[in-house]
Amino acid sequence: MAETASMAKVLVVTSGKGGVGKTTSTAALGAALAQAGQKVAVVDFDVGLRNLDLVMGAERRVVFDIINVVQGVAKMSQALIRDKRLETLWLLPASQTRDKDALTEEGVGRVIGELKERFDWVICDSPAGIERGAILAMRHADAAVIVTNPEVSSVRDSDRIIGMLDAKTKKAERGERIDKHLLITRYDAARALRGEMLSIDDVLEILSTPLLGIIPESQDVLRASNVGTPVTLGNRMSAPARAYIEAARRLQGEDISMTVPRQKRGFLDKLFGRRAA
Repeated sequence: MAETASMAKVLVVTSGKGGVGKTTSTAALGAALAQAGQKVAVVDFDVGLRNLDLVMGAERRVVFDIINVVQGVAKMSQALIRDKRLETLWLLPASQTRDKDALTEEGVGRVIGELKERFDWVICDSPAGIERGAILAMRHADAAVIVTNPEVSSVRDSDRIIGMLDAKTKKAERGERIDKHLLITRYDAARALRGEMLSIDDVLEILSTPLLGIIPESQDVLRASNVGTPVTLGNRMSAPARAYIEAARRLQGEDISMTVPRQKRGFLDKLFGRRAA
């Protein structure tokens, strides 16, 4: 058992800004890894807000949460919720009512340690920003997915998060490198072309972090969240689902070439395209 425990990978999904798609990405990557046969626990660190259970479609099944486990009120096995669609995917929900300060570093360390014994992947959905909750979520990470939108403010905030990952994690304190991966969400080729958002190259130049994936702006992502199904489980052939599935394969070490989502040409574009050209 010790052998598998050491193989477990703790991944934090983090960002400087809220609303960039961290929770959606946690659910999508977790489900994609579970579909690939990995045992996955997704952990909601966003105490007080608690959205991961909604995106996973498990909100009615929450009885105990991470704080109950930290405080010894509940056992891990009581708090973990098994996904109804994938038997290797589990959720450890956050508390909606408790005070954020109820999460202690020692308690989080215990929880992560216990999860590492049971799972191949422990994916921590971090609260946004650089508050204590975000630091606790990244503290025990082996690797990080930094979620950013191709917008200046989002990218700048991501830069601060990268600095924190290099300073505040246990790995960093031991002088080890934490693997960092950049996930660009809500990318719109047409808007990038018009200069209304940063290009992929711009983002990479500013953050100089390896690119994990580019998730195109899509109604599918919103729709999936609203019905409580990770987008990688809903419509697997949709553009965002395919992008997340490829990102999950890269996390597992596969070398897959990156496709930049292209602009879909509408009928009018085609009609007037020649004239404009």
